[in-house]
Amino acid sequence: MRDIKKIIREYSSQLIDDGSPISIILAAGHGKRIKSEKPKMIHEIWGVPTVVRVSEAARKGLNSKNQVIVVGIKADQVVEAVEKKEGLVYVFQGKQMGTGHAVMTALEEIKRLKNVKDIYIFPGDMGLITADVVSEFKDSFEKSEYDMFVLTGIFTGNPVENTYGRIIRVPEIDANGMPTGEYYNRVIAIKEQKDIDAMSNDDVWEVKYNGLNFKFSKDYLKNIKEFNTGVYAIKFEPLIENISRIVPDNVQKEYYLTDLIGIFNERGLKVGAQHAKDDTTVIGFNVKSVLKRMEQIYRQKVWLKLRDIIVIEDDDDFFIADKVVYDIIEMDKSNGPLDIFIGKGAYISSGVKLNKKVEIRAGAKLVGNIEIGEGSIIEENVSISTYTNQIVKIGKNCIIMRGDIIKGRVEIGDNSRIESGVNITGSDEFPVKIGKNVTIKGTTYIFGCLIEDDLFIEHSVLKCKLVERVVRKDGGIQPVRWVMPQPHGLDVLKDISKNNK
Repeated sequence: MRDIKKIIREYSSQLIDDGSPISIILAAGHGKRIKSEKPKMIHEIWGVPTVVRVSEAARKGLNSKNQVIVVGIKADQVVEAVEKKEGLVYVFQGKQMGTGHAVMTALEEIKRLKNVKDIYIFPGDMGLITADVVSEFKDSFEKSEYDMFVLTGIFTGNPVENTYGRIIRVPEIDANGMPTGEYYNRVIAIKEQKDIDAMSNDDVWEVKYNGLNFKFSKDYLKNIKEFNTGVYAIKFEPLIENISRIVPDNVQKEYYLTDLIGIFNERGLKVGAQHAKDDTTVIGFNVKSVLKRMEQIYRQKVWLKLRDIIVIEDDDDFFIADKVVYDIIEMDKSNGPLDIFIGKGAYISSGVKLNKKVEIRAGAKLVGNIEIGEGSIIEENVSISTYTNQIVKIGKNCIIMRGDIIKGRVEIGDNSRIESGVNITGSDEFPVKIGKNVTIKGTTYIFGCLIEDDLFIEHSVLKCKLVERVVRKDGGIQPVRWVMPQPHGLDVLKDISKNNK
């Protein structure tokens, strides 16, 4: 068994005591409903673990490196996914006892600092949140007079399907007809769906707030569209003074962070809320179907960014990593038009560098550090891949034909044609370098070879060979055909007769 606490120490840095905002990422839960051996927080959205997306959005949006990630079940996998970063500290929640307890665990690390002002709390499964959303939320909180601020969303579907906690705001008048004045629109509480469902149809939920009385029917509560996203901004002093007042007074015996709203209100502190402009950015997931929907939303947003820059054959079936998307947009600004084509089901990972007039056709898979020259075509179902320290370079106006496999450290010169049925592998010790104007066809395997310009290779197995360009007396270039290694194991082969059993 791995030493989790040792791993956490190795991957943790130190918080910076400069008064900058501190984000807390809640990533301790395994997520039983996701039905996976893999921790919920490292399930990927568009090729990136959701906790990594939340972590990066918080750091960029708050313009602060200070961050505490609360980890628990299979903590080592979460820590290794996010990696070690400046200002990032991991804390271990040994027993999952609710969101309030997770924040208490994080505060044990934070309260060592002397210049803490604001704390921002994020669920680790909100993989569609962006730095812009976080930045807008931060700006609104800092301009407000609130001690606690909740990021909310607006539910547009059937209220019966809304499983989020409802945001209960102060209406214009209370139950006695008294105007609420300055208290109007503040947050009274967050009412969970299960608590609303437990009410009878005639039940009325009564609550007091700053001397005002409010009554809410079950129907009213159920039809509230504004929901809690689980993202909070809280001033540090009132947080540290009051979080210990949360008690596990519920069936699960857990500490709920949402109880802090009532505690703040009772002590005369102000709680407000702001809803995100784009509700798709504040979705979290507990089940595979919602995770799939989040992936679809992300894919659609990528398509919207690129639809007028390049051709994407099927907007429901493609993958282009974030870094490649960014590079395409920047290339269009500096060197457009691009005339790039991406086929149905194509997969293009981070590390791939495209160029003008490149075609990546249906089902092609490019994974690793791959540079493709201008005008080159990667045909259907081609697989090109590298390890982290390797690179594949494909020159200008090349064609890599249907079903080819290229792996490792490989360089292919301009105007070369790699026809179907070819497998090329270059290792760190024995890379492959193919010259310009080379044609390779037939069932051919090449490993660790240096192939000079203008050559024609067909139906051959070449391993660690220098293939020279030899000009014949008639002026033609000597082709290479039917080069095969000596067979091994012939002694175990026998002919089978017609009736042999």
